[in-house]
Amino acid sequence: MSRLNTINGDPVFERGLSDLSDELLVSAAQAGDASAFVELKDRHANKLLSRIYRITRNWQDAEDVLQESFLKAFVHLPGFEGRSSFLSWITRIAINSALMLLRKRRVVEISIDAFASDGETWSGWEIADIRTTPEEAYAQREVELHLRSAIRRLRPALRKVVHLRRSEDYPTSEIAAALGISVAAAKSRLMRAKTALRASMS
Repeated sequence: MSRLNTINGDPVFERGLSDLSDELLVSAAQAGDASAFVELKDRHANKLLSRIYRITRNWQDAEDVLQESFLKAFVHLPGFEGRSSFLSWITRIAINSALMLLRKRRVVEISIDAFASDGETWSGWEIADIRTTPEEAYAQREVELHLRSAIRRLRPALRKVVHLRRSEDYPTSEIAAALGISVAAAKSRLMRAKTALRASMS
């Protein structure tokens, strides 16, 4: 037999969670019922996963973004005012999270691929300040921090050529001269550094 319960002061018959509307589940979750949020997650996860996959084109990435999206939704749920449906709201969160992942990877790829070993300068490594939104600025800072950390993990010989290229803006010929090695050897070290950094940041 159903028993009368209240959510945010409104009387509702307590049924199985699967019988409740999204609106009632959201209200229950905002009132502290974790099981209501789990029901929302289970109800919409497959649809969101498919939507995310169409953006990431990678199932593992899509699953990671899905978990991140529900975590963000859970954290910000108290501020959800119901101006749109819960599904629309969580879908926007998921799409933004997926696009953020792609932006980070694009910046990494641009940075790595710009690491020329044929005499060009390091300028391509500098991440251009073309971002405008707080999320994009955060992504840019995150990539830069990851890049610096990856450089620190390089073995000394490779770290030295990276320093000369990035900090001193030396062309390959001047790197070779500074290290007392051939231009071919300098190019080889630059390429090994690029490969190591790509692996470290992937």
